Amino acid sequence: MSEYGRVAVLMGGWSEERPISLISGQCAYEALCARDVEASAVDLQRETLPQLSEQGFDRCFLALHGIGGEDGEVQQALEEMGLPYSGSGPEASRICMDKLETKERWWRAGLPTPKGALADLDRLEEQCEELGLPLVIKPVDQGSSIGVIFARQAEDVPSAVEEAQQHGSRILLERLAQGTEYTVGILGEEALPIIRLCPQNEFFDYQAKYESEDTRYDIPCGLPEAMERELAALAFRAFECTGAKGYGRVDLILDELDRPWLLEVNTAPGLRHHSLLPMAAEAAGLNYEDLILKMLDTSLLQAPAEETVDG
Repeated sequence: MSEYGRVAVLMGGWSEERPISLISGQCAYEALCARDVEASAVDLQRETLPQLSEQGFDRCFLALHGIGGEDGEVQQALEEMGLPYSGSGPEASRICMDKLETKERWWRAGLPTPKGALADLDRLEEQCEELGLPLVIKPVDQGSSIGVIFARQAEDVPSAVEEAQQHGSRILLERLAQGTEYTVGILGEEALPIIRLCPQNEFFDYQAKYESEDTRYDIPCGLPEAMERELAALAFRAFECTGAKGYGRVDLILDELDRPWLLEVNTAPGLRHHSLLPMAAEAAGLNYEDLILKMLDTSLLQAPAEETVDG
């Protein structure tokens, strides 16, 4: 695999999702080694990020989740170093990590997503009336459902906002879309088979994602073929609308009237062997190692920053 050169698999990081990132990174690292890629596992810290340019790597595979690794900070630093990396660029990463900005992009494009607004502590009562109850309250820039709280009555909202602020200063109030949760994996220019999420909890939260053995994943998802195609096309359009590229996941809900509601884009999905993107890839006939190589291939599409074109 000489085309890749020396690959740094970046994992860990400094977000609340660090434990999951370490698992994702180790799985990806082992897959690359199994395919004879000259890979190194790098437990990245903010203070060690600048040192990557001095360690002889030719490109980076990103297995970072959450703040720092998923919001464009690391991507921007790698571009300044001239190190190609896998996945979406700095701006798309920033947009997708910002749940409100993602929704604003979708609103402008006419795509269906629940009403939402940034929590204003001086107007919470009015915002409840404007958005309608129940509400989902969540930090704007966290992943893995960290800090997500449901408020079914207006009097519950202030305490829910205060609790969510333990995980971030900017809090999104979002009208609760009630129905069945689905996720659509994106790889290259196509959507992967859709997965229906069936958690035992109220929703697909951190515990359901990473700790519970009772969460059920339906793939095939059980929808009529025509509806699955429509949802896949909607998800791909939602993905492109943010500027994301290469790979990712789009989460949505189908309500009791079979109306889709887009929730968010994940540009750095989990990479444990039984995570959602690998699960969808396997259903499409792509084994784990092949998936990781295809993800690494996205780094080949970037020209090193130091290269210039003579004018």
